[in-house]
Amino acid sequence: QVQLVESGGGLVQPGGSLRLSCTASESIFSRYDMGWYRQAPGKQRELVARIRSGGSTNYADSAKGRFTISRDNAKNTVYLQMNSLQPGDTAVYYCNADSRLQWVRDYWGQGTQVTVSS
Repeated sequence: QVQLVESGGGLVQPGGSLRLSCTASESIFSRYDMGWYRQAPGKQRELVARIRSGGSTNYADSAKGRFTISRDNAKNTVYLQMNSLQPGDTAVYYCNADSRLQWVRDYWGQGTQVTVSS
């Protein structure tokens, strides 16, 4: 069973930065799309950023220009660099590994809390 462990969350002031990390227990990144999702209380979980196995990326409009997703396959780690954080970014952030195949399970991390507040 693949385990995903997030780290790097915390409390930051508006305009500040955080770097989230997600490390997988196995070398799966070459076969999975990796993404960061977030969920605020009372809201739907939403995709923030995704990086494909081939390296292409996409971002939610709210994240574009502020967040950068990257991947280090050798370290089995995906990162989310978050700059210019705003209170609306406050949420639990989850790492996701998407097989892109219905018959192959996806994986989720436990989540890391990001709070943006003055």
